[in-house]
Amino acid sequence: MLAVRGICKAYGAKRVLDGVELDLAQGESLVVIGGSGTGKSVLLRCILGLETPDAGAVLWQGQPLAGRRAAFMEGFGMLFQNAALFDSLPVWRNVAFRLLRTMPKARARAIAIEKLARVGLGPEVADLYPAELSGGMRKRAGLARAIAADPKVIFFDEPTTGLDPIRAAAINALIRGIVDETGATAITITHDMSSVRAIADRVALLDRGRVRWQGGVAEMDAAEDDYLRDFVAGRARPMARGPQA
Repeated sequence: MLAVRGICKAYGAKRVLDGVELDLAQGESLVVIGGSGTGKSVLLRCILGLETPDAGAVLWQGQPLAGRRAAFMEGFGMLFQNAALFDSLPVWRNVAFRLLRTMPKARARAIAIEKLARVGLGPEVADLYPAELSGGMRKRAGLARAIAADPKVIFFDEPTTGLDPIRAAAINALIRGIVDETGATAITITHDMSSVRAIADRVALLDRGRVRWQGGVAEMDAAEDDYLRDFVAGRARPMARGPQA
């Protein structure tokens, strides 16, 4: 469904991505992990076309995505880290934002309410504004928007950031359920190992701009890579020392 081939991206002298290679099968849930500054978000932005790679290519259904991005964007959904709802629009219009371009208002509203129900929000939420929702409810509304058009590919950017463990577990279960039920292909960026175990079919670890390890989520704990083991266990590693003054 989606492949990344030799993606490189630098900002001045700082190389953030250094030849990233990834494959994502149809209906698969891939979780990308790694420490802060390892290029996870930049990789996602390159796939989405928000950043232009210095080298390499993104393939969609085996062909270069360049020149076909409009068609790709019609079939994808996105859950942003902070939900990114439009403050001036009621919740149902947020969820139906894309749908309102192609169908009557009444039908778009009905679908929005249906998708809100899918993520555990009742119809009474539809006419509220984002400021009237809790953090967990905003995240759920963002998830409803991400799946409103029944996308073939869904991206999740730090889906549980800022949530307490109970709400985070609920969001993880919702994401896994949506992927299983719809057959959507999913890429999730996270540093939350609970999310990794709940969401992933396969895991890719980014380190210094490259994929250091990738494999099935069931293989992760038995992997021999020391950095992966420390990351999974949350063990501190020695900080790199800069030049002395």
